[in-house]
Amino acid sequence: MVAAHSVSFDPVIARERRRRLLAWYRAHARAMPWRRTSDPYRIWVSETMLQQTQVATATPYYVRFVARFPNVAALARAPLSDVLSHWSGLGYYRRARHLHAAAQLVVREHRGRVPDDPLAFGALPGVGRYTTGAVLSIAFDRKLPVLDGNVARVLTRWYALPVAPRDPAGARRLWELATALVPMRGAGDWNQALMELGAVVCTPRSPRCDVCPVAASCRALTLGRAEAFPIATKRRATERVRRAVALIEHRGRVLLERRDGALLAGLWEPPGVELAAGADAGAALRSKLHALGVSATLADSGACVRHTITHRAITVEVWHARARAVPRRGALRWVERHAPTLALTALARKLIARARW
Repeated sequence: MVAAHSVSFDPVIARERRRRLLAWYRAHARAMPWRRTSDPYRIWVSETMLQQTQVATATPYYVRFVARFPNVAALARAPLSDVLSHWSGLGYYRRARHLHAAAQLVVREHRGRVPDDPLAFGALPGVGRYTTGAVLSIAFDRKLPVLDGNVARVLTRWYALPVAPRDPAGARRLWELATALVPMRGAGDWNQALMELGAVVCTPRSPRCDVCPVAASCRALTLGRAEAFPIATKRRATERVRRAVALIEHRGRVLLERRDGALLAGLWEPPGVELAAGADAGAALRSKLHALGVSATLADSGACVRHTITHRAITVEVWHARARAVPRRGALRWVERHAPTLALTALARKLIARARW
């Protein structure tokens, strides 16, 4: 890894860059529902949803979520199952669990008001340095930086910094730089302008340098090497996973099982099993159903569904079944196939939508 280079600040260039970028942002910022509010709770919800999720995907979830949970108190008193149901399909469910737990802490320890103190807000479950900077700068104009992938890309290109944002030393250098650039007033607009520039102009590939409002002061562009920044780090190898699921139907309803584990706890999915290489899927599924107390006749549909969760590429073999007996227990539930009301995994939604009985 190349060590981070020092950056010299020219105050004249910095002022002009800020003026141009903010003018561009005011004229061209995309319309988003969370940009029409100063409510710190709603800004917090949006920033939580936008972690690992594109704006177009998050927007309808945000609208439904704040309609159902319009303030911190409403979210805090809601059952977790209801919160997960309204998050269902958005993925990365730990975000929803943390947001729910944090809302309960805000009600209990901060009288239902989102704290504007960085230490207090940063101590809430699921709130890290980025979320603290984004929410408090936008909602309260606190002089705090943000650093996400878009901002890191913009900064490394502006200064032609040969650092990798995922490398700890590179991240520290970029946080220092982002902190130094935050203005005394208007921090929220500045942070949003940086993120917007990275999202729609200073893109990872084929950046639109011809329409960039601050192209004249971009060191990487001057060098003719915009796409060389930031330095990439080696991605984690993809893990190939084989899984089999049983779609068990009865009178228009499908049987679901509540998942456990760190990623999917509390979500619902057709009963399934992870398979070792060369394992007999039918035998493994029958054993799983027997352990659940489910009596059903299985038939291989011949269909496979491909699904990805973070670094896991999952091939799901789909089996159909008619149930003969299903025990009444909390971990199993019949749901209407066309209108499921539980918090489903993304895979469950995909399977149910493609099912043909």
